[in-house]
Amino acid sequence: MAEASNATKSIIELATFYVGHALCGMDILKVQEINKLMEMTKVPQAPDYMVGILNLRGQIVTIIDLGQKLGLGRVEITNESRNIIINAPGEHVGLLVSKISDVVMADPDRIEPAPANMSGVQGGFFTGVYKTENKLIGILDIKEVLRIESDNLSRGLER
Repeated sequence: MAEASNATKSIIELATFYVGHALCGMDILKVQEINKLMEMTKVPQAPDYMVGILNLRGQIVTIIDLGQKLGLGRVEITNESRNIIINAPGEHVGLLVSKISDVVMADPDRIEPAPANMSGVQGGFFTGVYKTENKLIGILDIKEVLRIESDNLSRGLER
């Protein structure tokens, strides 16, 4: 019985989503909520990947076009597009994605290192790749996406 309990604890729940045709995922514990698109305010002189900001129940949330950020081109806005609001220390950030997919139960022992160039995406944005029976899920490194985001915002403010 104890062995089954230990096995259950090691499973990671991945919230999966599409950015264009690329299937990505992240630890579900990093997701605060998922919203339909809301009216956003453009930010002058912001980086190309910053869609804008929005007021979410009194909190200002910066929305990043994850496709632009990953070098896959802009996320096409459709009825399936969503903002994934993530738990980020000190700020609220939303990731604009093409559509939401399933929650996948992933065995951490089966996560493989991310290739240096994953479908044209800079490999540094991913911690690894998880293979299901018929799909490859690129596991997004949220810290890396946000670290680079903070660096770019700082550089933009220095100009």
